[in-house]
This record gives sequence, C-alpha cells and structure tokens, in this order.
Amino acid sequence: ATFAQTPGSMIFPENTPPAYRTALGAAYCGDSLRLLEDLPDESVNLVVTSPPFALLRQKAYGNEEQAEYVRWLSAFGQKVFQKLKPDGSFVLDLGGAYQKGLPSRSLYNFRILLHFCDEIGFHLAEDFYWFNPAKLPSPIEWVNKRKIRAKDSVNTVWWFSKTPFPKADVTQVLAPYS
Repeated sequence: ATFAQTPGSMIFPENTPPAYRTALGAAYCGDSLRLLEDLPDESVNLVVTSPPFALLRQKAYGNEEQAEYVRWLSAFGQKVFQKLKPDGSFVLDLGGAYQKGLPSRSLYNFRILLHFCDEIGFHLAEDFYWFNPAKLPSPIEWVNKRKIRAKDSVNTVWWFSKTPFPKADVTQVLAPYS
C-alpha cells in the first residue's frame, strides 16, 4: 500500500519513515492494515486502492480465493471506514473474474459492494467503469480457445463514502455535453 501525506499534516509516527518525500508531501509504503492502524481515527479524506483481485489463478503477489475475498477485503474496508473523516471517500478498483471451470462471471465484486454498504455502513456515492482495452484476453479457455466469451476490458470502480454527501468537487473534470 502507498499512503500520501501533504505538508504540515504529519500523521505517521516518526518510526515510520516515508518511502519518499517531496515539497508536496510524503508517501509511505508497507502493509496497509498496519499503516492504517497508525493513523488517528477520522483523519483521512481519501483512500484509493486497487487490491489484488479475486482471480482463479494464484499470483506471485498473492490473491485470495473468491470464497474468502469478501471476508479478506472487509477487514481493510472496516479499518478505512474507521479512519475516514465524516465526509471522506474510499475509491475501490476491482477487476472481474469468472467462476472456476465455468463461462459464468463471478459476482465477488458485487458482493463487496453490498457487504460494504449493508454491513460496514458505507454509502455508494457513484460507480465508475474503467475501460482498459489493453487488458489481456482471459480466461483463455472461454475467450481464445472456445471463443464463447468476449475479452473483458472493464474494471468496476466503486466510490464509497461515510455519508450521502461526501466532500467532492467535480468542477475541474467537467466536459461539455455533446
């Protein structure tokens, strides 16, 4: 995990050195749950993350099985909820996956959405869909070999907040209507 810190907002104890520091602030790398533990409650405006996805194949960086994924990510979500300011936001990027051995999509990312809202207490401020045409075709069995599914090129991005009215200003990213 990487955490950024702005000047004048020393939030980590001195025994947690930053990975690097600039005039705009500092970044910290490490175990996200441990780093979050060092933060005061209700001290963070924004958390943005793309955790390891619940893929069927184990990756070198480590990823949880789909059956355990909601429980695994929930510990992080609960800690983020505790550390977010009352008007703070949590943005979560999740890639899709298939069910093991079937050409049916996994619902793990939707289970995360429902769990985070129903059990942890987040509000869904907005949902985004990141179109990434450079994604590799997968799973190979359904996309390349049998050719019964299209290449997946979209990630879901959930914008969670502790309130229905999180701190937000989209005036800098407005585009003209067509």
